[in-house]
Amino acid sequence: MNPLVSTEWLAGHLDEVVTADASWYMPADKRDPRAEFEMGHIPGAVFFDIDGISDQGNPLPHMLPSAEVFSAKLTELGVSTTDMIVVYDGTGLFSAPRAWWMLKAMGHDNVRVLDGGFPKWKAAGHPIEGGKALPRSGKFSARLDAPQVRDFAQVKAALGQTQILDARAAPRFEGSVPEPRPGLKSGHMPGARNLPWNTLLNPDNTMKDEAALKEIFAKVDINAPIITTCGTGVTAATVALALAKLGARDVAVYDGSWTEWGGRDDAPIVTGP
Repeated sequence: MNPLVSTEWLAGHLDEVVTADASWYMPADKRDPRAEFEMGHIPGAVFFDIDGISDQGNPLPHMLPSAEVFSAKLTELGVSTTDMIVVYDGTGLFSAPRAWWMLKAMGHDNVRVLDGGFPKWKAAGHPIEGGKALPRSGKFSARLDAPQVRDFAQVKAALGQTQILDARAAPRFEGSVPEPRPGLKSGHMPGARNLPWNTLLNPDNTMKDEAALKEIFAKVDINAPIITTCGTGVTAATVALALAKLGARDVAVYDGSWTEWGGRDDAPIVTGP
C-alpha cells in the first residue's frame, strides 16, 4: 500500500480525512511553522507540533513521548483513533514523514503523507484558509508499536548485524564537516550506509517513483531488518517512508539519531566514506 497520497486525491477526500500540518524547520531556517500555519493551510487542517508532541523531559530534540502523552495531545487536536490522517509540511516532503512515523509508532496505521506537501497543494490551485485550527472533538488512544522504534542500546547491539541507513548528507556522514549542533562528534556508526534523504525526492519535493527508488536501494535488502538514522530522527523517517513505498515491513527509526550518538563517549564512530 502506497503511504503517500496526491494533492488531487486529497482535494477530493478532504471531508473524509483529518489533515494535519506537521511542518518543522531546522533552527537555522528561522521559520515559525505555527505562524505560517495561521497565515495559510489546507482547509480544516490541524497543526501537528513535532516539538510540542514530544517527551518534554528528554534533553534530546522532539523524542517520541509516552503513549499516554501522545493520546492526550492528539485528543486535544480533535483527532480520533478511527480517523484517517493525512500529514503534510511546508517544504514538500521533509518533516511530514516524521509525523507519519510517530503516528505509526503509536499504533495508528491509517495515516498517509501528502506527496509534495503544501507547496504542491498551492501550486495546483487548491483552496487555502487562514487562522487557527477550527475546534474539533476527538478521542485518540495510542499504543506503542515498539518494533518501529530503536534506542541507543538497541542500535549499538545491532552494529554489524542489522542494516543501518544514515540519511544525513555525505560530508556529515564522512565526518569531513562539523555537525550543525555544537558538541557532537563527526562521522558515522561502524557499518552504516549513507543514503541522503534528499536523493529520494524529485526536484518538486515529491517522492521518486518505485523504479527510481529501487535503483537507489539496490544494495539494500528490503526484506531484511533495517534501522534508519539521521540528525534528530526527522529525515530518517523520510527513508522509512520510501522503504514503506517499496513494501519493506521491518524498518525502525533510531529516535535519538546522531544528536544522541555523536554526543556520547560510549558510541563507536568512524570517519570516511
